[in-house]
Amino acid sequence: MSFAVPASLEAEIDELITHYPQKRSASLMLLHAVQEHFGHISRDAVEWIAKKLELQPINIHELVTFYPMFRQEPAGRHQIKVCRTLSCALGGSHKLHEHFCTKLGLDAHKHGLQTTPDGKFSIEFVECLASCGTAPVMMCNEDFHEDVTPQKADEILGGCK
Repeated sequence: MSFAVPASLEAEIDELITHYPQKRSASLMLLHAVQEHFGHISRDAVEWIAKKLELQPINIHELVTFYPMFRQEPAGRHQIKVCRTLSCALGGSHKLHEHFCTKLGLDAHKHGLQTTPDGKFSIEFVECLASCGTAPVMMCNEDFHEDVTPQKADEILGGCK
C-alpha cells in the first residue's frame, strides 16, 4: 500500500480514537479527518483506516459509499455545492446547476461530482443546506450563498481566484 499519512495527522487520528469506547465508533471521524487532509477518500485510505480501526476494508468502504459527503475522487480547488432538495428545486436549483455547468463546460445532466479538466472547479448537487426560505442556496468551498441568481452565480465564479 502506497498510502502515507503524515505524522501530525496520524497523531490527530490516534487522539480521535481515544474518544470512543470502541475503535469502530471513530470510523466517521477518521473519514472526515482523512478527507479534510487529502481532499478525498482513496481505496488505499479505506484500507489504512480499516487497519487502524482493526476492521475489514468493507466496513469503511460501505460508509464512504453510503454517505454523500465523502468523495472517492479528488475535487477541484473551488467546490460548488448546489442544494437539490424540494424548496431549492422549486426555487430554481436545477437551473442554477445547469448555469454553472454551462459556464464551466461540464455536463448539466450529470448529478454526481464533476471537476473541470484544469482542476479549478468542481460542482455537485447536495442535500439540504438548511436555508429553505432563501432558495436556491449553494456553497462555494465554505462560503454559503442564498437567493442565487445566474448573475450572482457569475459573480461567485468571478471571485474564485
